[in-house]
Amino acid sequence: MTSVPTPIPSRTQYVLEGIKHRILTGQLTPGQALVETELAAQFGVSKTPVREALKTLAGTGLVVMSQYKGVTVRMVDADMAREVYDVRLLLEPEALRRSVRRGASLDAARDALKRADEASDTAERSLANREFHRALYLPCGNPLLGRMLDEVRDQAALVSAVAWAADPSWEREATEHREILRLALGGDADGAASALHAHIASFVRRAFPATEGAEPEAQGEDGQA
Repeated sequence: MTSVPTPIPSRTQYVLEGIKHRILTGQLTPGQALVETELAAQFGVSKTPVREALKTLAGTGLVVMSQYKGVTVRMVDADMAREVYDVRLLLEPEALRRSVRRGASLDAARDALKRADEASDTAERSLANREFHRALYLPCGNPLLGRMLDEVRDQAALVSAVAWAADPSWEREATEHREILRLALGGDADGAASALHAHIASFVRRAFPATEGAEPEAQGEDGQA
């Protein structure tokens, strides 16, 4: 018998989304301590929804819970970036390839790309970029594959937030997004997948040069990085 996930209470969801937003926009920085009593006061709730929200965020990899240090925002380093982006390199291009071959609608990706271009701040742009990538892989026809990629979305966004703080490179990435979408809309499944693979691989190499040469999977099927 398949178990049904327990819905997250509304107050916990409110706190969870609020903390996540602060992390992904840099208001809460990697390594920063997250104190339950302080967060409860800031969000106007008891410690219980804060505690539950932090547990959920720990499960998604955005925060780390330690017996000695308490709860902190996850640190981002080359190893962490490589782990997250290795998963994306292995799964995301194939998911896009399948989406295109199925003739799936990519209207949501087009809309997200437009929102990213019109974004007024980094937070809005980051959210739109995440939705762009999700709109490419979600209609792949394999719900499990989509859920696996959903599980690393927040960690990938944290890597991007840290990288953008050091080097705002979203204009280059927006150009790459437009090319990926052009190929996908044109029905070129392999070309779109290859362009997406190159996009993901080049970002992590630019943002974390120490990872270069450390990921053997960084070569695509056609030999492109």
